Amino acid sequence: MPIRVLIADDQQMVRNGMRRILESQPDITVVGEAADGVAGVELARSLRPDVALVDIRMPRMDGLEVTRLLADSPATRATKVVVVTTFDLDEYVYPALRYGASGFLLKRCGPALLIEAVRAAVAGDSLISPSITVRLLKHVTQPALPAPVEALTPREMEIAGRVAEGKTNADIAAELFISAGTVKTHVASIQRKLGARNRVGIAVYAWESGYAGQPPPQ
Repeated sequence: MPIRVLIADDQQMVRNGMRRILESQPDITVVGEAADGVAGVELARSLRPDVALVDIRMPRMDGLEVTRLLADSPATRATKVVVVTTFDLDEYVYPALRYGASGFLLKRCGPALLIEAVRAAVAGDSLISPSITVRLLKHVTQPALPAPVEALTPREMEIAGRVAEGKTNADIAAELFISAGTVKTHVASIQRKLGARNRVGIAVYAWESGYAGQPPPQ
């Protein structure tokens, strides 16, 4: 089955461009378009897309509120939200990730990264672009995240740091000399302990806690 995508952006030209890029791929289809946030939420509830590409600044309801509503509603919780915007301001990035966005891309990112973000969101794997999202996370300055419900093990700290660097399970496995399945198990444990909705939540915690950017073990 193809990946079903909803595009929510108030500019028709942008929607057309995204549709052309995505539908050039055999495994992706655009099932709906919305010109404002309210319509985006309504379409997400009726169409149940796999991924929603959401702009920040839209009429009637902004992309941050759209992200929060989709993540909080049982009817749309399975829809992965990727924010695609012109603006890389901290006041947009941080709330979007906190509300459960599975990625944050700039509109100038190019076709390849847009396609990669859609596939990554569905796979639940590499949801952070090293060239964009990680750079933004490094500069986010917000109050500390709540303490984990359970302390991370040293190995989990290592893996959380590498998730924050945008590495896939396969990348982490190769670097730490363990299997990809073991990494997946650790990531699930980290997510549970942090109460994180996705890998982006893990990344936010890792950057704030100093786990990211550490050298690999010798």
